[in-house]
Amino acid sequence: MSAQRAQLSRRGFLGGAVLFVAGTAVGCTTSPTGASSSGAKTTLNVWSHAYGEAGTQQALTRYAARFTKANPDIAVKVTWVPGDYTAKLNASLLTAAAPDVFEHGEFTQGLARRGQVAALDTQYGSAKDDFNQGDRDLLTVDGKLYGVQMVDDVMMLYYRKSALAKAGITPPTTFDALASAAKALTTKKRKGLYIGADGVGETPALAVFSNGGELVADGKVAFASPKAVEAVTALKRLHDDKSLLLGFTTDWWDPSALIQGAAAMQWCGLWAMPAVKKALGKDFGILPWPAFKAGGSPVLRVGGWTSCVNAKGKNVDAAKKFVQWLWIEQKELQRDWSEGYGFHVPPRKSVAAVARKLSQGPAKETVELAAEYGRHNPNTWDSASSTPFTAAAAKIVTGQGDPARLLAAAAKQAQAAVDKQLS
Repeated sequence: MSAQRAQLSRRGFLGGAVLFVAGTAVGCTTSPTGASSSGAKTTLNVWSHAYGEAGTQQALTRYAARFTKANPDIAVKVTWVPGDYTAKLNASLLTAAAPDVFEHGEFTQGLARRGQVAALDTQYGSAKDDFNQGDRDLLTVDGKLYGVQMVDDVMMLYYRKSALAKAGITPPTTFDALASAAKALTTKKRKGLYIGADGVGETPALAVFSNGGELVADGKVAFASPKAVEAVTALKRLHDDKSLLLGFTTDWWDPSALIQGAAAMQWCGLWAMPAVKKALGKDFGILPWPAFKAGGSPVLRVGGWTSCVNAKGKNVDAAKKFVQWLWIEQKELQRDWSEGYGFHVPPRKSVAAVARKLSQGPAKETVELAAEYGRHNPNTWDSASSTPFTAAAAKIVTGQGDPARLLAAAAKQAQAAVDKQLS
């Protein structure tokens, strides 16, 4: 259930909406009828992007039905939004038809500072400390919490054990070793590494983190530092060695490149592990993006989805009640959501501790590594601040300019975007 760039391609399957009236599901349009006759005083419009994992739509509508059964005065319409969810959500939030509750991928401070989302500290109550600290840091603006994390999506490297064993290669622990392994594993029929169809993917940010750098720190863009320049520049080696799989039919979020043998190693997510295990059995392992060099740190990227309440909506109190009920109080449903439809880490520590499918093998290893090396993007990292960085990195890895100058120019653009978001 990864966010942002994955939304367009991995999520765009289904559309429609469902209204729950006193626990009964009724197919409807975005203007439902029947709520008043059921006795419900309020109808909540809850938006979800179109998840690709089988069973997710049914699960969300089932959860909504249970909420309405427990709260018959509140009907819930779950709107399943296909296509470019972020663009549609942003457009909707400018209108009176905006959803009461919506999920957001990669929460950013701007949502709170624009007064778009409501603070939920009261709803957390005594459960606050049970939520992952990294998630709470992401969702905190000026000391207040502005959303509840629904899932933590962990992203890491998968590798084919048999391919590495045949080549006499041990899982790499530095970038130099990763680049050497990718080159050695490349054959006429297979590339050593897949990081995305564009040959860039998430690697620029991973490179910065792995060399002890930051993207944004204390409101200041930091990706043009000497350490960041060094690490991003090194990614060019993967292109020069021709060890990257480019232009594959699905992007990095889908494990098909690894499963089909098109690449021996692939950057992907924990959500894909059931499919990888089904296809490869025990012939796979996982590892972090390796430390750039001594003094650096391995990295697993942590993203996910956040449930937010529209602070400008007409039903704020009912919306807060729904979010509190589902994502704070209902541990059973939170566990079902995290391990029933692909693998995801529950944001609540007590729920993660009893998630059976995450308690063994590579899934357990992933969770443990994420606890030690997991990194969230900063909550000022929106499209306006991240796009200049990604564009500069794409030029650097293909040799289209001086890396230091490209990143410095990108940092200037990104800083203007961060300043605007924080103002």
